[in-house]
Amino acid sequence: MKYSAGRQGRIFIVRLEDGDVVHKCLEELARKEAIKAAAVIAVGGADSGSTLVTGPKVTRGEGPICPTSAMLSGAHEIVGTGTIFQDEEGKPLLHMHFACGRGTETVTGCIRNGVISWHIVEAIVFEIEDVNPVRKLNNQLGFKLLEPEGE
Repeated sequence: MKYSAGRQGRIFIVRLEDGDVVHKCLEELARKEAIKAAAVIAVGGADSGSTLVTGPKVTRGEGPICPTSAMLSGAHEIVGTGTIFQDEEGKPLLHMHFACGRGTETVTGCIRNGVISWHIVEAIVFEIEDVNPVRKLNNQLGFKLLEPEGE
């Protein structure tokens, strides 16, 4: 386990509108407001055509992780939580998972492949100050892992 301690900074209240791509909007907010670290929660609706990363094809093995995905058909209710941290180039990256429900069915996954707001998504972004985390590329896994102290 690796960790660092910080303190709460600004809090942003965000309303995404119909057709907004969730991760792109929240990363844009982080760029505009110079947010280096944050926790995020969200509720609202995801539109048909939204795509979630739903897990690896193989749960253990060598080489980069090869993800599976699911595309939503019809509007879904959503609830999600995530984080924003910068990569080694200073680019803010959102890592957020949504549980998306329609009727009695639910699909859960990472929103990085594009979740589209259905009429409204409300998000609260809680900035974390006095920390220097960084997402660094892990070549073995094929994605950027959080280093809490920017090692």
